[in-house]
Amino acid sequence: MRARGSRRALAGFFLSGMLFSFFGSILPSWGHHLRADYQTIGALFFSASLGIIVSMWASMWLLERKGTGLALVTSCALASASLLYLAAVSPPSPSWTRMIGFLLVGVSGGVLHAAIFQAISPIYQHSPAATVNLGGTLFGLGCMVVSLLISGAFYLYTVPATLILLAVVPALFAVLYSRIRYKPAPKHHTRLLAGLITDVRSPTAVLFALLLFFQFGNEWAIAGWLPLFLVQRLGISPVKSLLLLTVYWAALITGRIVAQVLMPHIRHTLLLVGSMLLAMLGCLILALTDIPFGAMIGTICTGLGFASIYPLILEKIGDRFPHYHPGLYNGIFSLALTGAFLAPCILGYVAAWAGVQIVMLLPLFGSVMVLLVFTALWLQTRPAGYGIRTEPSPSGPV
Repeated sequence: MRARGSRRALAGFFLSGMLFSFFGSILPSWGHHLRADYQTIGALFFSASLGIIVSMWASMWLLERKGTGLALVTSCALASASLLYLAAVSPPSPSWTRMIGFLLVGVSGGVLHAAIFQAISPIYQHSPAATVNLGGTLFGLGCMVVSLLISGAFYLYTVPATLILLAVVPALFAVLYSRIRYKPAPKHHTRLLAGLITDVRSPTAVLFALLLFFQFGNEWAIAGWLPLFLVQRLGISPVKSLLLLTVYWAALITGRIVAQVLMPHIRHTLLLVGSMLLAMLGCLILALTDIPFGAMIGTICTGLGFASIYPLILEKIGDRFPHYHPGLYNGIFSLALTGAFLAPCILGYVAAWAGVQIVMLLPLFGSVMVLLVFTALWLQTRPAGYGIRTEPSPSGPV
């Protein structure tokens, strides 16, 4: 029963992908591709980031007081209600009303993540690599589904109808989770928590969090702005721009699967440097191209370039913190998700000053930061024997 509950909780990564990719995919449907209201877009993403910060405290309270099962159900119910609310306040309603909706979706997504990390503990401890790979694939599929659904419904349904359709998915997840009983946290939870606090305060954990912060910021800067950039910079239709966003998600998923296959057989430093160079090339192509074919090549290169960073980071986290604790993982990933939406938020204000073409240059700078932080992490962990492996791993990816 416990393993089945963990597997169903893992499926929540699909819903998580839908919720977090929703922010960038819905903007053309609200008409933001027709006007240069970049500061408003920045404020929307800031609201989502603020919601993730609020979710850290909300998830802690729910998990400690009410348990994993209720946290899962509550997050899914809140996500469904938030999407219904956004359906009710679609344009021409004032933009500040949609900021509230973005905040609520951010809270629901953050609580959902925390509850998933708690619920999947049994299967993660049994098979870390399979759990991480499946969770990441489900997350990416959720991102792809949202962009495909919104692009397919763009000219067929009204925006409120599309949002109501999306709200059905988290409602179904809420019903699914309400039928599962999850065991409470073990009695030695406080002792684990004491060790967790020590881990979180360590320089290594901080560097991991910074690495994820910048990398998620890179990925979601593209995900949040790609459709608007393609419409306003190249004159591509909203539907085709959303389809190219789907190509971006497909490149990320494919690249991560390929990276998992390559990691046991290739030097990790070589894989990292090659990935960073490919991502930088993709960002440059997107920033400089003036034809749709160039946009597609740039999108694919960027997605494939970003793909291997996440598996490399997760492997290093698994090496450095072998005793899995959901609080540690959720804390690190919550900071990373905050960065994921602060990046497109900052882009909104920068684009208002410098123009929309600037939005593809921030991920280029972020890629350099990832490389620098990864180097600092290697230098910090090397004396303890946790340096980045430069030879193929005989045991495969962790």
